[in-house]
Amino acid sequence: MSGDAPEAAAVQPVAVTAAAVLSPLGDRLDGFTAALLAGRSAVRMPSGDANGDANGDANGDAAGGPLPVAALDDFVLGSWAERHLADDPDTAALLRRVAGRAALPARTAACVALRAVLDAGLEPGGAWGEETALLVAGSNLALAHQAATVLGHHSSPGRLRASYALTHLDVDAVGAVSEVTGVRGEGWTVGGASASGTIALLQGARMVASGWARRVLVVAPAAELSPVEAEAFRRTGAMAHAALRGTPERMCRPFDRDRQGFVRGEAAAAVVLESAAGARSRGAEVLAEIAGHGQRLDARRGTEPDARGQVAAMRAALRSAGLTAEDVDYVNAHGTGSVLGDEVEAASLRAVFGERRSLRINSTKPLTGHCLSAAGLVEAVAVIGQLRAGRAHPNPNLDHPLDPGLPLVGTRAERHSMRTALSNSFAFGGVNASVVLRLPGTARTAASAHPNPDHT
Repeated sequence: MSGDAPEAAAVQPVAVTAAAVLSPLGDRLDGFTAALLAGRSAVRMPSGDANGDANGDANGDAAGGPLPVAALDDFVLGSWAERHLADDPDTAALLRRVAGRAALPARTAACVALRAVLDAGLEPGGAWGEETALLVAGSNLALAHQAATVLGHHSSPGRLRASYALTHLDVDAVGAVSEVTGVRGEGWTVGGASASGTIALLQGARMVASGWARRVLVVAPAAELSPVEAEAFRRTGAMAHAALRGTPERMCRPFDRDRQGFVRGEAAAAVVLESAAGARSRGAEVLAEIAGHGQRLDARRGTEPDARGQVAAMRAALRSAGLTAEDVDYVNAHGTGSVLGDEVEAASLRAVFGERRSLRINSTKPLTGHCLSAAGLVEAVAVIGQLRAGRAHPNPNLDHPLDPGLPLVGTRAERHSMRTALSNSFAFGGVNASVVLRLPGTARTAASAHPNPDHT
Protein backbone atom coordinates (compact mmCIF):
# COMPACT_ATOMS: atom_id res chain seq x y z
CA MET A 1 0.00 0.00 0.00
CA SER A 2 1.26 3.49 -0.86
CA GLY A 3 0.58 4.98 2.57
CA ASP A 4 -0.91 8.22 1.19
CA ALA A 5 -4.51 7.50 2.28
CA PRO A 6 -6.21 5.77 5.20
CA GLU A 7 -7.95 2.46 4.79
CA ALA A 8 -11.59 2.70 3.73
CA ALA A 9 -14.37 0.20 4.16
CA ALA A 10 -15.78 -1.42 1.04
CA VAL A 11 -18.71 0.53 -0.37
CA GLN A 12 -22.19 -0.80 -1.00
CA PRO A 13 -22.59 -1.43 -4.75
CA VAL A 14 -25.09 0.90 -6.42
CA ALA A 15 -27.20 -0.04 -9.42
CA VAL A 16 -27.22 1.92 -12.67
CA THR A 17 -30.72 1.56 -14.12
CA ALA A 18 -30.30 3.98 -17.02
CA ALA A 19 -27.36 5.35 -19.01
CA ALA A 20 -28.19 8.01 -21.58
CA VAL A 21 -26.02 10.05 -23.89
CA LEU A 22 -26.38 12.96 -26.29
CA SER A 23 -23.39 12.96 -28.62
CA PRO A 24 -22.51 13.50 -32.27
CA LEU A 25 -22.01 9.71 -32.31
CA GLY A 26 -25.58 8.98 -31.21
CA ASP A 27 -28.32 9.84 -28.74
CA ARG A 28 -29.19 6.32 -27.54
CA LEU A 29 -26.93 3.92 -25.63
CA ASP A 30 -26.97 1.17 -28.26
CA GLY A 31 -26.20 3.48 -31.17
CA PHE A 32 -23.48 5.28 -29.22
CA THR A 33 -21.86 1.97 -28.28
CA ALA A 34 -21.99 0.71 -31.86
CA ALA A 35 -20.27 3.88 -33.10
CA LEU A 36 -17.52 3.49 -30.50
CA LEU A 37 -16.92 -0.15 -31.38
CA ALA A 38 -16.74 0.78 -35.05
CA GLY A 39 -14.06 3.31 -34.20
CA ARG A 40 -16.10 6.15 -35.69
CA SER A 41 -14.77 9.56 -34.69
CA ALA A 42 -16.96 12.65 -34.41
CA VAL A 43 -13.96 14.99 -34.68
CA ARG A 44 -14.19 17.39 -37.62
CA MET A 45 -12.86 20.76 -38.67
CA PRO A 46 -15.56 23.37 -38.07
CA SER A 47 -17.79 24.38 -40.95
CA GLY A 48 -17.93 27.97 -42.15
CA ASP A 49 -15.01 30.34 -42.46
CA ALA A 50 -11.89 28.25 -42.99
CA ASN A 51 -9.85 30.80 -41.07
CA GLY A 52 -12.02 30.69 -37.97
CA ASP A 53 -13.05 33.75 -35.97
CA ALA A 54 -11.18 34.17 -32.71
CA ASN A 55 -13.55 36.90 -31.64
CA GLY A 56 -16.78 34.99 -32.00
CA ASP A 57 -16.18 31.31 -32.65
CA ALA A 58 -14.73 28.94 -30.07
CA ASN A 59 -13.61 26.74 -32.96
CA GLY A 60 -11.31 29.48 -34.24
CA ASP A 61 -7.60 29.59 -33.44
CA ALA A 62 -6.20 33.09 -32.96
CA ALA A 63 -2.82 31.80 -34.11
CA GLY A 64 -4.30 31.17 -37.56
CA GLY A 65 -6.76 28.51 -38.61
CA PRO A 66 -9.67 26.57 -37.18
CA LEU A 67 -9.49 24.13 -34.30
CA PRO A 68 -10.90 20.63 -34.67
CA VAL A 69 -13.97 19.77 -32.59
CA ALA A 70 -16.51 16.99 -32.10
CA ALA A 71 -19.47 19.37 -32.01
CA LEU A 72 -23.21 18.97 -31.53
CA ASP A 73 -23.81 20.93 -34.71
CA ASP A 74 -27.01 19.07 -35.57
CA PHE A 75 -28.57 19.27 -32.12
CA VAL A 76 -31.98 20.98 -32.19
CA LEU A 77 -34.11 20.61 -29.08
CA GLY A 78 -37.36 20.46 -31.05
CA SER A 79 -36.05 17.73 -33.34
CA TRP A 80 -34.80 15.76 -30.34
CA ALA A 81 -38.25 16.03 -28.75
CA GLU A 82 -39.90 14.75 -31.94
CA ARG A 83 -37.67 11.67 -31.94
CA HIS A 84 -37.77 10.85 -28.25
CA LEU A 85 -41.13 12.16 -27.05
CA ALA A 86 -43.41 11.40 -29.98
CA ASP A 87 -45.80 9.50 -27.68
CA ASP A 88 -45.76 12.16 -24.96
CA PRO A 89 -46.72 15.55 -26.46
CA ASP A 90 -47.29 17.10 -23.04
CA THR A 91 -43.71 16.41 -21.92
CA ALA A 92 -42.40 17.53 -25.33
CA ALA A 93 -44.27 20.82 -24.95
CA LEU A 94 -42.93 21.23 -21.40
CA LEU A 95 -39.38 20.61 -22.61
CA ARG A 96 -39.72 23.24 -25.34
CA ARG A 97 -41.16 25.78 -22.93
CA VAL A 98 -38.62 25.22 -20.16
CA ALA A 99 -35.38 24.73 -22.08
CA GLY A 100 -36.07 25.86 -25.63
CA ARG A 101 -34.33 29.24 -25.20
CA ALA A 102 -31.77 28.23 -22.58
CA ALA A 103 -28.04 28.04 -23.23
CA LEU A 104 -26.65 24.84 -24.74
CA PRO A 105 -25.68 23.23 -21.39
CA ALA A 106 -29.20 23.51 -19.94
CA ARG A 107 -30.83 22.39 -23.20
CA THR A 108 -28.67 19.28 -23.47
CA ALA A 109 -29.04 18.53 -19.76
CA ALA A 110 -32.84 18.62 -19.95
CA CYS A 111 -32.92 16.33 -23.00
CA VAL A 112 -30.44 13.71 -21.81
CA ALA A 113 -32.00 13.67 -18.33
CA LEU A 114 -35.43 12.97 -19.82
CA ARG A 115 -33.93 10.14 -21.88
CA ALA A 116 -32.40 8.60 -18.75
CA VAL A 117 -35.65 8.89 -16.79
CA LEU A 118 -37.60 7.20 -19.58
CA ASP A 119 -34.98 4.47 -20.00
CA ALA A 120 -35.15 3.78 -16.26
CA GLY A 121 -38.87 3.08 -16.60
CA LEU A 122 -39.88 6.23 -14.71
CA GLU A 123 -42.64 8.62 -15.72
CA PRO A 124 -41.64 12.30 -15.92
CA GLY A 125 -43.40 14.18 -13.14
CA GLY A 126 -44.27 11.01 -11.23
CA ALA A 127 -44.25 10.52 -7.48
CA TRP A 128 -40.78 8.94 -7.66
CA GLY A 129 -39.34 12.45 -8.05
CA GLU A 130 -40.09 13.29 -4.42
CA GLU A 131 -37.45 10.79 -3.27
CA THR A 132 -34.92 11.45 -6.02
CA ALA A 133 -31.90 13.76 -5.85
CA LEU A 134 -30.27 15.57 -8.76
CA LEU A 135 -26.56 16.20 -9.34
CA VAL A 136 -25.42 18.28 -12.32
CA ALA A 137 -21.74 17.93 -13.22
CA GLY A 138 -19.59 20.90 -14.10
CA SER A 139 -19.04 24.58 -13.48
CA ASN A 140 -18.65 27.54 -15.82
CA LEU A 141 -20.70 25.56 -18.30
CA ALA A 142 -22.09 28.30 -20.58
CA LEU A 143 -18.94 30.26 -21.39
CA ALA A 144 -19.72 30.72 -25.09
CA HIS A 145 -23.21 31.97 -24.20
CA GLN A 146 -21.72 34.44 -21.74
CA ALA A 147 -19.10 35.71 -24.18
CA ALA A 148 -21.63 36.18 -26.99
CA THR A 149 -23.98 38.03 -24.64
CA VAL A 150 -21.22 40.35 -23.40
CA LEU A 151 -20.15 41.17 -26.97
CA GLY A 152 -23.77 41.70 -28.02
CA HIS A 153 -24.42 43.97 -25.06
CA HIS A 154 -21.35 46.03 -25.92
CA SER A 155 -22.59 46.66 -29.46
CA SER A 156 -26.36 46.82 -28.74
CA PRO A 157 -27.08 47.34 -25.01
CA GLY A 158 -30.81 47.62 -25.53
CA ARG A 159 -31.11 44.06 -26.85
CA LEU A 160 -29.99 42.34 -23.63
CA ARG A 161 -32.60 39.83 -22.44
CA ALA A 162 -33.56 39.91 -18.80
CA SER A 163 -33.42 36.09 -18.86
CA TYR A 164 -29.61 36.33 -19.01
CA ALA A 165 -29.76 36.78 -15.24
CA LEU A 166 -30.61 33.06 -15.17
CA THR A 167 -29.13 31.59 -18.34
CA HIS A 168 -25.55 32.48 -17.44
CA LEU A 169 -25.76 30.45 -14.21
CA ASP A 170 -24.86 26.76 -13.96
CA VAL A 171 -27.89 26.29 -11.73
CA ASP A 172 -30.09 26.95 -14.77
CA ALA A 173 -29.33 23.35 -15.79
CA VAL A 174 -30.44 22.16 -12.34
CA GLY A 175 -33.74 24.03 -12.64
CA ALA A 176 -34.38 22.92 -16.20
CA VAL A 177 -33.76 19.25 -15.43
CA SER A 178 -35.79 19.41 -12.24
CA GLU A 179 -38.80 20.94 -13.98
CA VAL A 180 -38.91 18.65 -17.02
CA THR A 181 -38.31 15.44 -15.04
CA GLY A 182 -40.14 16.28 -11.81
CA VAL A 183 -37.16 15.60 -9.51
CA ARG A 184 -37.85 17.35 -6.19
CA GLY A 185 -35.27 15.94 -3.78
CA GLU A 186 -31.88 17.45 -3.03
CA GLY A 187 -29.98 18.98 -5.92
CA TRP A 188 -26.85 20.96 -6.75
CA THR A 189 -23.93 21.26 -9.15
CA VAL A 190 -20.67 19.34 -8.67
CA GLY A 191 -17.54 20.95 -10.09
CA GLY A 192 -14.12 19.42 -10.61
CA ALA A 193 -13.01 20.62 -14.05
CA SER A 194 -12.47 17.62 -16.35
CA ALA A 195 -13.20 15.26 -13.47
CA SER A 196 -16.65 16.76 -12.78
CA GLY A 197 -18.62 13.96 -14.41
CA THR A 198 -16.81 11.23 -12.48
CA ILE A 199 -17.00 13.14 -9.21
CA ALA A 200 -20.76 13.68 -9.65
CA LEU A 201 -21.13 9.96 -10.36
CA LEU A 202 -19.29 8.90 -7.23
CA GLN A 203 -21.13 11.47 -5.10
CA GLY A 204 -24.42 10.12 -6.41
CA ALA A 205 -23.32 6.59 -5.55
CA ARG A 206 -22.43 7.72 -2.04
CA MET A 207 -25.86 9.31 -1.59
CA VAL A 208 -27.66 6.12 -2.58
CA ALA A 209 -25.37 3.80 -0.60
CA SER A 210 -25.73 5.91 2.54
CA GLY A 211 -29.50 6.16 2.25
CA TRP A 212 -29.45 9.95 1.80
CA ALA A 213 -31.50 9.50 -1.35
CA ARG A 214 -33.56 6.62 -2.63
CA ARG A 215 -32.51 7.46 -6.16
CA VAL A 216 -30.11 9.94 -7.80
CA LEU A 217 -30.26 11.38 -11.30
CA VAL A 218 -26.72 12.38 -12.33
CA VAL A 219 -26.49 14.67 -15.36
CA ALA A 220 -23.46 16.06 -17.18
CA PRO A 221 -24.48 18.83 -19.61
CA ALA A 222 -22.53 19.61 -22.75
CA ALA A 223 -20.02 22.28 -21.75
CA GLU A 224 -19.07 25.07 -24.13
CA LEU A 225 -15.99 27.25 -24.41
CA SER A 226 -15.71 30.81 -25.61
CA PRO A 227 -12.87 31.73 -27.98
CA VAL A 228 -10.88 33.01 -25.01
CA GLU A 229 -10.77 29.65 -23.20
CA ALA A 230 -10.08 27.79 -26.44
CA GLU A 231 -7.13 30.03 -27.20
CA ALA A 232 -5.84 29.78 -23.63
CA PHE A 233 -5.91 25.99 -23.87
CA ARG A 234 -3.99 26.20 -27.13
CA ARG A 235 -1.37 28.44 -25.59
CA THR A 236 -0.78 26.02 -22.73
CA GLY A 237 0.12 23.39 -25.32
CA ALA A 238 -2.77 21.19 -24.18
CA MET A 239 -4.85 21.43 -27.35
CA ALA A 240 -4.13 19.81 -30.73
CA HIS A 241 -4.09 22.46 -33.44
CA ALA A 242 -1.19 22.04 -35.86
CA ALA A 243 -0.50 18.67 -37.47
CA LEU A 244 -3.02 16.49 -39.36
CA ARG A 245 -5.50 19.28 -40.15
CA GLY A 246 -6.36 17.41 -43.35
CA THR A 247 -7.45 14.40 -41.31
CA PRO A 248 -8.91 15.93 -38.13
CA GLU A 249 -10.22 12.59 -36.89
CA ARG A 250 -6.57 11.57 -36.42
CA MET A 251 -5.52 14.64 -34.42
CA CYS A 252 -6.32 13.26 -30.97
CA ARG A 253 -3.75 10.50 -30.33
CA PRO A 254 -3.75 9.26 -26.72
CA PHE A 255 -0.68 7.25 -25.71
CA ASP A 256 0.88 7.65 -29.16
CA ARG A 257 4.41 9.01 -29.54
CA ASP A 258 3.11 11.60 -32.02
CA ARG A 259 0.38 12.99 -29.75
CA GLN A 260 -0.03 16.76 -29.78
CA GLY A 261 -2.86 17.57 -27.40
CA PHE A 262 -6.58 17.14 -26.85
CA VAL A 263 -9.44 17.87 -29.23
CA ARG A 264 -12.55 19.48 -27.77
CA GLY A 265 -15.82 17.57 -27.80
CA GLU A 266 -19.44 18.36 -27.02
CA ALA A 267 -21.64 15.72 -25.45
CA ALA A 268 -23.99 15.23 -22.51
CA ALA A 269 -24.77 12.17 -20.43
CA ALA A 270 -27.09 11.11 -17.63
CA VAL A 271 -27.47 8.05 -15.41
CA VAL A 272 -30.04 6.92 -12.87
CA LEU A 273 -28.60 5.40 -9.69
CA GLU A 274 -30.50 3.42 -7.06
CA SER A 275 -29.97 0.53 -4.71
CA ALA A 276 -30.06 -2.94 -6.19
CA ALA A 277 -32.97 -3.80 -3.88
CA GLY A 278 -34.86 -0.70 -5.00
CA ALA A 279 -34.32 -1.57 -8.65
CA ARG A 280 -35.53 -5.14 -8.09
CA SER A 281 -38.60 -3.99 -6.19
CA ARG A 282 -39.87 -2.06 -9.20
CA GLY A 283 -38.67 -4.55 -11.81
CA ALA A 284 -36.03 -2.27 -13.32
CA GLU A 285 -33.17 -3.65 -15.39
CA VAL A 286 -29.74 -3.11 -13.84
CA LEU A 287 -27.28 -2.17 -16.59
CA ALA A 288 -24.21 -2.07 -14.36
CA GLU A 289 -23.09 -1.44 -10.80
CA ILE A 290 -20.82 1.18 -9.29
CA ALA A 291 -18.67 -1.01 -7.09
CA GLY A 292 -16.12 1.48 -5.83
CA HIS A 293 -14.65 4.93 -6.25
CA GLY A 294 -11.72 7.08 -5.21
CA GLN A 295 -10.94 10.79 -5.37
CA ARG A 296 -7.64 12.39 -4.40
CA LEU A 297 -5.91 15.77 -4.74
CA ASP A 298 -2.33 16.49 -5.74
CA ALA A 299 -2.01 19.30 -3.16
CA ARG A 300 -0.68 21.42 -5.98
CA ARG A 301 -2.22 24.19 -8.09
CA GLY A 302 -1.70 24.16 -11.83
CA THR A 303 -2.12 22.17 -15.02
CA GLU A 304 0.65 19.59 -14.67
CA PRO A 305 -0.47 16.07 -13.68
CA ASP A 306 1.03 14.16 -10.77
CA ALA A 307 1.42 10.39 -10.84
CA ARG A 308 1.15 10.10 -7.05
CA GLY A 309 -2.37 11.59 -6.99
CA GLN A 310 -3.50 9.47 -9.92
CA VAL A 311 -2.20 6.26 -8.38
CA ALA A 312 -3.80 7.16 -5.04
CA ALA A 313 -7.20 7.73 -6.68
CA MET A 314 -7.07 4.42 -8.58
CA ARG A 315 -5.97 2.46 -5.52
CA ALA A 316 -8.64 4.13 -3.40
CA ALA A 317 -11.28 3.06 -5.94
CA LEU A 318 -10.04 -0.53 -5.88
CA ARG A 319 -9.84 -0.52 -2.11
CA SER A 320 -13.42 0.72 -1.72
CA ALA A 321 -14.60 -2.01 -4.11
CA GLY A 322 -12.72 -4.70 -2.17
CA LEU A 323 -10.73 -5.53 -5.29
CA THR A 324 -7.13 -5.95 -6.36
CA ALA A 325 -5.63 -4.74 -9.61
CA GLU A 326 -5.86 -8.33 -10.91
CA ASP A 327 -9.67 -8.14 -10.72
CA VAL A 328 -9.91 -5.35 -13.28
CA ASP A 329 -10.49 -6.43 -16.88
CA TYR A 330 -10.56 -3.05 -18.57
CA VAL A 331 -9.48 0.56 -17.97
CA ASN A 332 -11.01 3.58 -19.66
CA ALA A 333 -8.08 5.96 -19.35
CA HIS A 334 -8.35 9.72 -19.02
CA GLY A 335 -6.06 9.70 -22.08
CA THR A 336 -6.44 13.15 -23.61
CA GLY A 337 -3.57 12.98 -26.07
CA SER A 338 -1.58 15.66 -24.24
CA VAL A 339 2.19 15.36 -24.35
CA LEU A 340 2.83 15.34 -20.61
CA GLY A 341 -0.56 14.06 -19.41
CA ASP A 342 -0.38 10.78 -21.30
CA GLU A 343 3.19 10.14 -20.17
CA VAL A 344 2.22 10.60 -16.52
CA GLU A 345 -0.94 8.51 -16.81
CA ALA A 346 0.97 5.72 -18.54
CA ALA A 347 3.38 5.63 -15.60
CA SER A 348 0.46 5.67 -13.16
CA LEU A 349 -1.25 2.77 -14.91
CA ARG A 350 1.97 0.79 -14.82
CA ALA A 351 2.36 1.49 -11.11
CA VAL A 352 -1.12 0.14 -10.36
CA PHE A 353 -1.50 -2.66 -12.92
CA GLY A 354 2.04 -3.66 -13.85
CA GLU A 355 2.29 -5.41 -17.22
CA ARG A 356 -0.85 -7.54 -17.08
CA ARG A 357 -1.48 -8.73 -20.62
CA SER A 358 -5.04 -9.80 -19.74
CA LEU A 359 -5.96 -6.16 -19.14
CA ARG A 360 -7.22 -3.85 -21.89
CA ILE A 361 -6.83 -0.05 -21.88
CA ASN A 362 -8.34 2.50 -24.23
CA SER A 363 -9.34 6.16 -24.35
CA THR A 364 -12.71 7.31 -25.67
CA LYS A 365 -11.55 10.86 -26.46
CA PRO A 366 -10.26 10.24 -30.02
CA LEU A 367 -13.87 9.34 -30.86
CA THR A 368 -15.91 11.80 -28.79
CA GLY A 369 -13.35 14.55 -28.30
CA HIS A 370 -12.58 15.75 -24.80
CA CYS A 371 -16.01 16.66 -23.45
CA LEU A 372 -14.53 18.77 -20.64
CA SER A 373 -16.65 18.63 -17.46
CA ALA A 374 -18.97 16.04 -19.06
CA ALA A 375 -16.11 13.74 -20.07
CA GLY A 376 -16.17 11.49 -17.00
CA LEU A 377 -19.89 10.70 -17.24
CA VAL A 378 -19.84 10.33 -21.04
CA GLU A 379 -16.98 7.86 -20.62
CA ALA A 380 -18.78 6.00 -17.82
CA VAL A 381 -21.66 5.47 -20.27
CA ALA A 382 -19.10 4.29 -22.83
CA VAL A 383 -17.73 1.83 -20.26
CA ILE A 384 -21.21 0.46 -19.55
CA GLY A 385 -21.85 -0.02 -23.26
CA GLN A 386 -18.57 -1.88 -23.75
CA LEU A 387 -19.06 -4.10 -20.69
CA ARG A 388 -22.48 -5.11 -21.96
CA ALA A 389 -21.12 -5.75 -25.46
CA GLY A 390 -18.11 -7.74 -24.25
CA ARG A 391 -15.90 -5.70 -26.59
CA ALA A 392 -13.42 -2.86 -26.11
CA HIS A 393 -13.49 -0.05 -28.63
CA PRO A 394 -10.30 0.71 -30.57
CA ASN A 395 -7.60 3.27 -30.00
CA PRO A 396 -7.88 4.31 -33.65
CA ASN A 397 -4.87 6.63 -33.78
CA LEU A 398 -2.41 4.44 -31.88
CA ASP A 399 0.29 4.05 -34.51
CA HIS A 400 3.39 4.25 -32.30
CA PRO A 401 2.58 3.42 -28.66
CA LEU A 402 4.23 5.65 -26.07
CA ASP A 403 4.73 2.59 -23.85
CA PRO A 404 4.63 -0.73 -25.75
CA GLY A 405 4.36 -2.52 -22.41
CA LEU A 406 0.90 -1.11 -21.70
CA PRO A 407 -1.89 -3.49 -22.81
CA LEU A 408 -3.57 -0.93 -25.04
CA VAL A 409 -6.40 -1.90 -27.36
CA GLY A 410 -5.25 -1.78 -30.98
CA THR A 411 -6.72 0.14 -33.89
CA ARG A 412 -9.70 -2.20 -34.12
CA ALA A 413 -12.23 -3.22 -31.50
CA GLU A 414 -11.28 -6.30 -29.51
CA ARG A 415 -13.56 -8.95 -28.10
CA HIS A 416 -12.56 -9.30 -24.48
CA SER A 417 -13.98 -10.90 -21.35
CA MET A 418 -14.91 -7.78 -19.42
CA ARG A 419 -16.90 -7.75 -16.21
CA THR A 420 -15.07 -5.17 -14.11
CA ALA A 421 -13.73 -1.83 -15.33
CA LEU A 422 -11.98 1.23 -13.95
CA SER A 423 -12.65 4.67 -15.44
CA ASN A 424 -10.23 7.56 -14.82
CA SER A 425 -10.67 11.35 -14.85
CA PHE A 426 -7.70 13.57 -14.04
CA ALA A 427 -8.24 17.34 -14.08
CA PHE A 428 -6.44 20.66 -13.83
CA GLY A 429 -6.03 21.81 -10.26
CA GLY A 430 -4.73 18.40 -9.21
CA VAL A 431 -8.14 16.72 -9.10
CA ASN A 432 -8.03 12.94 -9.63
CA ALA A 433 -11.04 10.62 -9.65
CA SER A 434 -11.57 6.95 -10.50
CA VAL A 435 -14.67 4.79 -10.44
CA VAL A 436 -15.10 1.01 -10.62
CA LEU A 437 -17.99 -0.20 -12.77
CA ARG A 438 -18.99 -3.81 -13.21
CA LEU A 439 -21.68 -5.95 -14.74
CA PRO A 440 -24.41 -6.89 -12.25
CA GLY A 441 -23.77 -10.07 -10.30
CA THR A 442 -19.98 -9.89 -10.64
CA ALA A 443 -18.35 -11.34 -7.53
CA ARG A 444 -15.35 -9.84 -5.79
CA THR A 445 -13.00 -12.46 -7.10
CA ALA A 446 -9.78 -11.75 -5.23
CA ALA A 447 -10.69 -9.83 -2.09
CA SER A 448 -10.33 -12.88 0.12
CA ALA A 449 -7.16 -14.06 -1.59
CA HIS A 450 -5.45 -10.68 -1.15
CA PRO A 451 -6.53 -8.86 2.02
CA ASN A 452 -4.52 -5.81 0.93
CA PRO A 453 -6.40 -4.41 -2.07
CA ASP A 454 -3.44 -2.27 -3.05
CA HIS A 455 -1.59 -5.44 -4.08
CA THR A 456 -0.37 -5.12 -7.64
